[in-house]
Amino acid sequence: MNRILYFFVPFILLMGISSCKNAETKDISVSQKNQLPEDTIIELSSEQFEQNGMSMSSLEEKSFPELVQANGLIDVPPANRAVISAPLGGYIKNTHLLIGDRVRKGQSLVTIENPDFVSMQQEYLEIKELLTYLKSEYERQQILIKENISSQKSFLRAESEYKKAEATYNGLRKQLNLLNISPGDVEKGLISTTSTLIAPISGSITQVNVSLGTYVSPATPIIEIVDNDHIHLELAVFEKDIMKIQKGQEILFKIPEASAESYEAEVYLIGNAIEENRTIRVHGHLKDVSKHNFLTGMFVNATIITSDKNAMSIPTEALLSFNDSLYLLMLESEKDDTYNFKPVKVETGDAYKGYTVIKNPDDFPENAQILTKGAFTLMGE
Repeated sequence: MNRILYFFVPFILLMGISSCKNAETKDISVSQKNQLPEDTIIELSSEQFEQNGMSMSSLEEKSFPELVQANGLIDVPPANRAVISAPLGGYIKNTHLLIGDRVRKGQSLVTIENPDFVSMQQEYLEIKELLTYLKSEYERQQILIKENISSQKSFLRAESEYKKAEATYNGLRKQLNLLNISPGDVEKGLISTTSTLIAPISGSITQVNVSLGTYVSPATPIIEIVDNDHIHLELAVFEKDIMKIQKGQEILFKIPEASAESYEAEVYLIGNAIEENRTIRVHGHLKDVSKHNFLTGMFVNATIITSDKNAMSIPTEALLSFNDSLYLLMLESEKDDTYNFKPVKVETGDAYKGYTVIKNPDDFPENAQILTKGAFTLMGE
């Protein structure tokens, strides 16, 4: 049997090995071996045990969640994102906003100038005056046709011209409202060459795609506004895992590029269509949003907790890694203020909140005492 005796001095670890077959002693480091011998005994005095803050406990049965891994983004619902474009083309005459500025719903964003706006207002005034005449003529023809004084043809012509003019009038009025040009002001003779674009939602400016003098068409996105008050997670879950996902399950996620902190959310909606990369969209609602400075577009690594299972476990810090294998140090005997520990190779499973599943608990006697704190010190140089 090999016996390894560790003596601790500040920042130095000395190791001695004695053989049962040979009384001679030679110094050797555990890390110099190809594998940790099963018959190795690590001997510690009670004084060394206490000085190094070590402790022992037995394997514990704990509840471990079944986890589904997913990636995704922090996003907002479509109703909380607005891209502002011009209803009609024109040149940017005035804009004072920068990315990051906060705007409120109904606030003026950009002013666009176009001579065609003048033509539209002139046409509106002309058709309004014409409509007054055509309406009067239409009403007169109604009276005449009832008294059989006018012909049906004259009546139909008057009706057609009136309704056509009415449709043109209503259409132009809608266009002016769309351009945020007041028809009432136009009727007073106040003709404008500019149109003002108004914020449809409150939020922060995330994109400004124009500058003064830029010509924009109706297809040109000018400004984007995002309301971060209702941000959520948009996760992509692989097809093989989607049957495990249910509404209300807990989500733990990290933003690897920004912080090592873990945040919480819960499953709110589950998509019902498989995308080209064989994933399904899962929508999650964040908890304590106001405490964190989340931004749309942030990449997240997420873990969805789907169900719980009981398993024998040990604190993760008790595990020793040696030559691609994991070991626990089990108390073999205690005598004369001396602890004798034996390394036992283990197979591990999931880890959660500082505990790791042990897949071979039968390799340990019932109530076996395991060195759970300070074990890593024994593997030092």
